[in-house]
Amino acid sequence: MSTIGFLGLGNMGRPMALNLLKAGHSVVGFDLSSAACKASAEAGLTVAASAAEAVYGAEIVITMLPAGKHVLDAYSGAMNLLGTAPKGALFIDCSTIDIASARAASAAAEKAGMLSVDAPVSGGVGGAAGATLTFMVGGADAAFAKAKPILEQMGKKIVHCGGAGTGQAAKICNNMILGISMIGVGEAFVLAKKLGLSEQALFDVASTSSGSCWSLNTYCPVPGPVPTSPANRDYAPGFAVDLMLKDLRLSQEASRASGAATPMGAAAAQLFELFAAQGHGGLDFSAIVTFLNGTPGKAP
Repeated sequence: MSTIGFLGLGNMGRPMALNLLKAGHSVVGFDLSSAACKASAEAGLTVAASAAEAVYGAEIVITMLPAGKHVLDAYSGAMNLLGTAPKGALFIDCSTIDIASARAASAAAEKAGMLSVDAPVSGGVGGAAGATLTFMVGGADAAFAKAKPILEQMGKKIVHCGGAGTGQAAKICNNMILGISMIGVGEAFVLAKKLGLSEQALFDVASTSSGSCWSLNTYCPVPGPVPTSPANRDYAPGFAVDLMLKDLRLSQEASRASGAATPMGAAAAQLFELFAAQGHGGLDFSAIVTFLNGTPGKAP
């Protein structure tokens, strides 16, 4: 079993850290939020007084942070965890951040004599709690080989995407697909209603034919057809609009930097931005159907 320092104990990080604890690892966590630290301690996690204390002596350091600047600050900035953890430690960044920051973090880790991977996740809070996440991993073969057994205790599918930054590239592309597809599914339900077709009838047809997709089958954006979808809980997230917007913005940043044409991704980013600007950023992203239907924030 390993000694693990875990930074970022929010809605995703806390259950991930707890799953590692359940697997028998020695886990010490830290978060800048006192509320997150308190909730984690109450759940049974050992919580340090500082980031440096959390990673001191750790063989593995896992970060789940909001943005690239926070990861770089943790690695080699004010926190300087690369200078605190033992030489040869493995750094696993599970944040969703821009590719340039992911590669800069990897380069800093290598310079400090550490192994590192970028390993963003898909599967949401439910996947974090149930240890069923998908990890998209970028990094050298040796780092991936060391990270995989740890990731397997937090998820069920671990994919090595290539070198540094490719895990973030996979996450950005995947979530661009997700944002676009959810808008398409939402538009179909809006149109069906105008045409006098019931939501259940559309679901029964599309979910078993060419319109079938995850956004429809698992996360149906209207109440009724899929009882476990957020639409049946007043769009409580799940995966919030603000997080989808963050990922779509990252996709467009990557699109501009690489010269790739992503007009549907750009349109999706614009629609989610308008919805968030109306004050609905905390709702599940499937609530975009309410924006399309002209009843923003309320089930259609």
